[in-house]
Amino acid sequence: MNSIEEKLWNYIDGTCTPQEQQAIAMLIEQDEVYQKKYNELLQLNTAFSAMDLDEPPMAFTYNVMENIRIENAKQPLKAAIDKRIILGISAFFAVSLVVLLMYALGAVNWSAGTGFKLPGQLNVTQLNVPQVSSYFTGPVIKGFLFFDVVMGLFLLDNYLRRKNITKLQ
Repeated sequence: MNSIEEKLWNYIDGTCTPQEQQAIAMLIEQDEVYQKKYNELLQLNTAFSAMDLDEPPMAFTYNVMENIRIENAKQPLKAAIDKRIILGISAFFAVSLVVLLMYALGAVNWSAGTGFKLPGQLNVTQLNVPQVSSYFTGPVIKGFLFFDVVMGLFLLDNYLRRKNITKLQ
């Protein structure tokens, strides 16, 4: 927009100072370029003021909010459970049970008597119970704790990465 149009729009809108209004009024009376431009802008201003403003329909806000709700409903739940985690946990317990069963069957003295004795007749000195404390030595405990710490850090990293991904979306 050139300076003539700016001055004339300010004059038509009434946003200029009284001194500028007097100067522009004198320019409109004396200069034909200002006079033609003023008449064009005045007609445009009256056309603008005669126009009705478009208003959104009454249900516009409701429709927008409904669309947002539908989009959020399409997204999967954030608490979805990964099937690999469930399979990993169940595999761990299955392997633990098999190892425990193998250990129990290996510790049974199969050459002991074949007769059935009631618990009241059982001699405690005949039971061959292995010493479990010999298996839990220092390096075994340290290895177990190291594995737990690494697994805990892995799970914490996985949780924090998922949290950051959901923030970015």
